[in-house]
Amino acid sequence: MDFAMDGITEEFCRRLTGFMEEHVYPAERIFAAQRDPDEPWARPPVVDELKKLARERGLWNLFLPRHESGAGLTNLQYAPLAEITGRSPGLAPEALNCSAPDTGNMELLALAGTGPQRARWLTPLLNGEIRSAFCMTEPDVASSDATNIATRIEPDGDHYVVNGRKWWSSGALSPDCALLVVMGETFPDAPRHRRHSVILIPRDAPGVRVVRGMTLFGYDHGAHGGHAEIEFTDVRVPSENLLGEPGAGFAVAQARLGPGRVHHAMRLIGMAERAFDLMCTRAWRRSAFGGPLAEQGVVGEWIAEARVRIDQARLLVLKTAWLMDTVGNKGARTEIQSIKIVTPRMAEWVVDKAIQVHGAAGVSQDFPLAELWAHTRTLRFADGPDEVHRRSLARRELARYR
Repeated sequence: MDFAMDGITEEFCRRLTGFMEEHVYPAERIFAAQRDPDEPWARPPVVDELKKLARERGLWNLFLPRHESGAGLTNLQYAPLAEITGRSPGLAPEALNCSAPDTGNMELLALAGTGPQRARWLTPLLNGEIRSAFCMTEPDVASSDATNIATRIEPDGDHYVVNGRKWWSSGALSPDCALLVVMGETFPDAPRHRRHSVILIPRDAPGVRVVRGMTLFGYDHGAHGGHAEIEFTDVRVPSENLLGEPGAGFAVAQARLGPGRVHHAMRLIGMAERAFDLMCTRAWRRSAFGGPLAEQGVVGEWIAEARVRIDQARLLVLKTAWLMDTVGNKGARTEIQSIKIVTPRMAEWVVDKAIQVHGAAGVSQDFPLAELWAHTRTLRFADGPDEVHRRSLARRELARYR
C-alpha cells in the first residue's frame, strides 16, 4: 500500500488549499451575517459566489470518479480533498458541489438511473442548479434496523403510490430542493432484504407535506437545506420513477452509503485538524497560573493524544479508500464499517479537548468549535449508529472462526 499523493492529487490539494485560505475561511463570518432569520432555509448570497469561483477554478464535482462531469478522481485521490473541505464543513463541500446528501444521490443516479432519470435529475444536480434529499429514516420505527422501514411504495397500474412519514431528510427544506429519493416497502411478504424499493419523487408532488424542520443540537442547518420531517399521503408517481429494480432498495441504499462513509470520514478528519489548529494556537496565546496553557501538562497530553488519534484515523481511511479502488466496496466492507466507527469518536474527542482549552469561548459563536462538535457527535449515528456497525463487523470477524 502506497499512500503517497500522486501529482494529480498534489495539484488539486494545492489549488483547494489556496481556495480555502483565500475565499472559504473569510466567507465564514460573511455567511453568518447574511443569514436571514425570517428565511432560515434560504442560501446566503456568499455561497453562490463561492460556487461560481470554485467552478471557474475546476474545483467542482470532485467526488464523482466515473462521469464526464466529475473530476475523474479515485477514492484515494479524493480522500485528501474531502479532508481539506472538512475544515469548513458548512461552506466548503457545498461550494464545490460536493455536499451530502446530493453527492450520494448523484452517485446513485449515475450508477442506477435510467437515461430519462439522469437527464431530469442528475444533470441539474451536477450543474448545482437544484438540490435533493434522501428520505430513509423514519420517526415511528428504529431505523438503525432498516428492515423496519414502514413507508409503503405500492404499485397501482403504471404508477406507484407512496404513503408514510420520514424525518432527518437532509436538504429537503432548501428552496432549491427539487428531488426526494425515498426508500419504502413494496413487497411485505418477501425476504427481509428484498422488500424495499427506492423511488424518485418531485419535491412539489401532490401529497408531499413538510411537517417541520428538525434542529441538530439547536442548529437548524437551514442555509444548507436543513433536516425535514416529511409526510407522504397518497403520492402518485409514474413507474418509471423507480430507481433500480422493485425490491432492490437495500442494494441501492448500500451502493449509496459506501462511498459516502469515506467522504464523511475524511471530512471528520478535516474537522479534527481544524480543531487541533485552534487548540494549539489557543494554548500558546492564553496564560494561566504563571505561564501559557501550552506548558500545562494536561494540555500537552491532550495535544499529543490528539495528533496520534488523528493520524491513526487518517491512515485507516486512506487504506479503506485504496481498497475500494482496488477490490471494490464489497471487498472493503470491514474497513468501511471500521472508519464509520473510528472517525466520529476520534473527531468528537479532539473537538471536545479544543473546546476545553478555549474555556467558555469554545462554546460561543466566536469560534467554530461548538458547531464542529455538533457535526461530529451527530455522525456517530448518521448512516447507522456505531453499535450497529460494531455488531455487523463482529459477526463477520467471528464467522471466520466458527
